[in-house]
Amino acid sequence: MAPSATGGKKAKKKWSKGKVKDKANHAVVLDKATSDKLNKDVQSYKLITVAVLVDRLKINGSLARRALNDLEEKGVIKKIVAHSSGSIYTRANAGSD
Repeated sequence: MAPSATGGKKAKKKWSKGKVKDKANHAVVLDKATSDKLNKDVQSYKLITVAVLVDRLKINGSLARRALNDLEEKGVIKKIVAHSSGSIYTRANAGSD
């Protein structure tokens, strides 16, 4: 028999490598507006973690950790859970919420 017009081979299916996530462009330095928002809004959060600050303030993780340590030293927030993988904070004036 004669080979087919395509050469007798099936075309290989190309598999996608998965979804590509857009690179986040978060701030690495606190500017005046972000600093004001940090000091004003964080006091109203019941749950405060690094991920919450990264998501809401669009800052990177290392900056969020430093901001949390600074706020804890000032007494604005208090640490609830301390763990090597991350800490959980709440507002300092939270009574029995």
